[in-house]
Amino acid sequence: MALGRQASFWVSAGVVVHTFWSSAAPAMTYQLYADEWRLTHTVTTGIFAIYPIVVVAVLILFGDISDHIGRRTTMLLGLCASLIGALLFAVAPDVLWLFAGRAFMGIGVGLTAGPSTAAMVEFSAEGQAKRAASVTAAAQAFGFTGALLLGGALTQYAPWPTHLSFWVLFALIGLLFAATWFLPRHVGGHASRRWRPKVSSLPPGLRPAFALASIAVTTAYTHGVLILSLGGQVARDLVGSPNALVNGAALSLFAITSGILGIVARDLRPRPAMMLGAIASSAGMGLLACSVAWHGLSIFLAATAVSGIGYSLLFLGGLALINSAVPAGHRGGVLSALYLSAYLSLGAVALILGAVATQRGLALAINLGAGIITLLSLATIGLIAMLGMSVNTPAIPSTADTARRLTDRPEE
Repeated sequence: MALGRQASFWVSAGVVVHTFWSSAAPAMTYQLYADEWRLTHTVTTGIFAIYPIVVVAVLILFGDISDHIGRRTTMLLGLCASLIGALLFAVAPDVLWLFAGRAFMGIGVGLTAGPSTAAMVEFSAEGQAKRAASVTAAAQAFGFTGALLLGGALTQYAPWPTHLSFWVLFALIGLLFAATWFLPRHVGGHASRRWRPKVSSLPPGLRPAFALASIAVTTAYTHGVLILSLGGQVARDLVGSPNALVNGAALSLFAITSGILGIVARDLRPRPAMMLGAIASSAGMGLLACSVAWHGLSIFLAATAVSGIGYSLLFLGGLALINSAVPAGHRGGVLSALYLSAYLSLGAVALILGAVATQRGLALAINLGAGIITLLSLATIGLIAMLGMSVNTPAIPSTADTARRLTDRPEE
C-alpha cells in the first residue's frame, strides 16, 4: 500500500517539520543544563553547534543519496537517527549524552532536509513549485513554534523539565516514521548508476542561481544561532524574563511571522523576496541589539518578529529560485548542497559566539552575532544587484512528468 500524491506531499511536509522541531527542541532547556551541571556558554553553544557540524558532514558525504536510493528510503534512515537522538536527550544523565543526542539529530536532519524538500516538489501538482516552497517555509515555522511553545510550557510547568519534551518529540517522530513508511517506493534519476559518497555537484549553468540562493538561505539559517542557541538565555539574563513559557512564546514570534509570510508571500518573485528579506533581517538585528542594550522585552518581541519576516522571505526566495531551476534528477543533491552552506555557517557562528559569550559576556556575543547577520544580509543585497537579470530560471519539463509518474506508477 502506498499513499496518494496529496497525502505523500503532506507527509513529506511533516518530515520538514521534524527537521526544525529537532533543531529547536533543546532551546528552552540549555539554561537548565547550564544551571544543573554548571556549564559555560561555550559548552551550551557547543551542544547546539555539534548538530549543524554533523549535518554538514552528512550532507558532504550523502547529499545526493536520495537521487539514487529514493526519497522514502533516505527519509526513513534519517528519521531512525532522529529517534535515537530524541531518546538520548530524554534519558540523558550528563552532558556527554546531550552531545551524542545532538549528533544523532544532526544525522537525521542531514539525511532528511534535502530529500523531504525535493519530495514536496515532486509530489506537488503540475506547476506548483512555488506552493512547495511556501509550504516548506510554513512547515519549518510550525516545527519552530511547536518546539518553543510546547518546550517552554513543559519546561516551566510540567515535571521532568529537561526530559519530558524529548519524550513527546520521540513519540511524534515515531508516528512520522510510520506515515513515511507508506510513501511511494520510487527512486531518483541516477538510480541506474552506482552511488558513492561525494560532494554534490551542480548542473551546468546553475552556478549564478545557486550562489544567490545559497547566500540568501545561509543568511536565513544563521538567525538560528541567536534564536535557538542563545535566545532563551538572552530573554532571561539580558531582557529579564524568568518564565520559560513566556520566553518560548517570545522566541516563537520568529517562527509565527515567518510561517505567515511563507503563505502570504508565496506569489512574490524570488529576487524581490530575497531583497526585502535581507532588509527586514538587518532591521531585526538592529532591534535585537537595542533590546539587549535597553533590557526591553517589547523591543525583543519586535526583534524576533521582524527577524522572522526576514528569515521567511530570504528562505522562500532562495528555495523558490532553486526549485524552478534544478532538473528533477539533480534536485536532492542540489538542495542538500544548498543546506550544506547554511548549516556550515550555523555551526561556525555558534562556536564563535559561544566562545565570545564565555570570555567577554553574552551581550557582546549577541551584538557580534547581529553584526554577522547584518553583513550577510548586505552581501545578499549586493549579489542580487551584481547578478541582476543574469540569474535565469529555466523551465523544467521533467518536473511535471516526474510528479505524474509518481502518482500513476509509484513502483518506478
